[in-house]
Amino acid sequence: MEELTKTEERIMLICWKLQKAFVKDVIAEMDEDPPYNTISSVVRILEKKGYLGHETFGNTYRYFPKITKSDYRKFFTKKLLSGYFDDSPASLVSFLVKEENLTDEEIRQLREMIDKTLD
Repeated sequence: MEELTKTEERIMLICWKLQKAFVKDVIAEMDEDPPYNTISSVVRILEKKGYLGHETFGNTYRYFPKITKSDYRKFFTKKLLSGYFDDSPASLVSFLVKEENLTDEEIRQLREMIDKTLD
């Protein structure tokens, strides 16, 4: 699996949300109004990379995710851990606690999730 560009990731987030979408549906979900051809090109790139598949309806295609959001999240998290946290989940959690100003409630929830995982 290869890492997505920021634009590809934005489009994949929309495709994961919609599950099946024409290019016009993707554009309708975006904050700005990008050119149709630009989004269509990125969607075709995502298809070549194996992230999307399509169904044909006459002269148009309806796209659907071939890779789950969960699978990409696992891939991306491993890359994040290895690239920025020396393969240490503890370093990542420490960073979140210290740098993201987690509330006491969020820290309690993290502890609870860790405890449940260990049971």
